[in-house]
Amino acid sequence: MILSIPWILLAIILYNLIAFASSWPPVGSEGPTVFDTHLFSIHMISDATWSLTVGDLVTIITLVLLFVELIKATRTGGSSIVDHALSTILFVLCLVEFLVVRQAATSVFFFILVVTLIDVIAGFSITIRAARRDFGFGGAVD
Repeated sequence: MILSIPWILLAIILYNLIAFASSWPPVGSEGPTVFDTHLFSIHMISDATWSLTVGDLVTIITLVLLFVELIKATRTGGSSIVDHALSTILFVLCLVEFLVVRQAATSVFFFILVVTLIDVIAGFSITIRAARRDFGFGGAVD
């Protein structure tokens, strides 16, 4: 049952911990947020400088967790139904948070929201495809 919990929830928890624990700009100001903070920079051979921000790191972690969710979607069985239902609930909660909570009105959280939507759509699609192959309906395998 614990494996049915969407791993993307970890990225949402991380985002909320960072967003609510930081000193957020006062209401009405549109200054930089904690997610714009540079973690480090690397000087490239091309004379460009590549910088990694806190928001970039949260986005990378979210994408890695999406990969784990897609691997989980290949399972068939009763637990996959619970997994998809929880992923759908998580997407709805993220959508509500994005629309209602001021700290969630950032590009980083929007990317997390899009990843949760991809998780829902891909999870159902992959599970249906895997189940069709397992049962072999129609005699031919696509």
